[in-house]
Amino acid sequence: MSDEWKIAAFYHFVELPDRDDWADRLVDHGLKVGLRGSIILAPEGINSTCAGSREAIDSTIALLKEDPRFAPIEVKYSYADFCPFPKFKVKRKPEIVTFRQRGADPREDVGTYLEPEEWNDLIADPEVLTIDTRNDYEVRVGCFQGATNPDTEDFTSFARFVDEQLKGREEQKIAMYCTGGIRCERSTAYLKSRGFKHVYHLKGGILRYLELMPKEKSLWEGDCFVFDYRVALNHDLQPAPWKIDAFTSDPVPMSEEERPLIEERRRSGAIFRKE
Repeated sequence: MSDEWKIAAFYHFVELPDRDDWADRLVDHGLKVGLRGSIILAPEGINSTCAGSREAIDSTIALLKEDPRFAPIEVKYSYADFCPFPKFKVKRKPEIVTFRQRGADPREDVGTYLEPEEWNDLIADPEVLTIDTRNDYEVRVGCFQGATNPDTEDFTSFARFVDEQLKGREEQKIAMYCTGGIRCERSTAYLKSRGFKHVYHLKGGILRYLELMPKEKSLWEGDCFVFDYRVALNHDLQPAPWKIDAFTSDPVPMSEEERPLIEERRRSGAIFRKE
């Protein structure tokens, strides 16, 4: 393994009746090539953030795309000089992103996808309601200008926010975003099923936006929380100086004294304990 780890984040909603066969296949492949991270498989598709050598990641994506159902997968790549995950896991679950609500199937209906430039134009409109679909502790690390924080502790709580706080706003333009796009697939599908007419979401999420949008045009403020040893990424998709507080399990900025130790702490996993 070289010092540089290639990190791939991807998901795809697709009928997957052979989920268990794919799970076994990916376990064998991942152990063979030295993958780290997690792959979630459900009857509705796949969701993953995994890391490895360039060869390991490239071979994993190639393996998936041999199946025509996975050919449309769009992958967001980033890099680190340390392994961002402690181990490799393949999980069989009922959903690839847990929501537990009927009428939230992106394969049936979903919001309008927006490219970064289109997103900037939309959320600059004061009549548009911009909603961050992530958890409260993620929003506090960084968010888009003027975005509403639903103050949720987990994604399953988002439906309650919609039903309680957005009732009566079915005709308003609503723009939603999340880290990599998958939670917006689910949340925009849910809003559409509840009769909301004008629902939009940022294609590829924050990570793709930071990759494609020049800093001088960016409407992003702060850093982007991620669920691995990097904790948060800056606008260049490089690890930002955040850690997980040992007592609260929330992300907090590193002190000036801690920053010189960031490499050692990240390599050991000492800054990430969020489950």
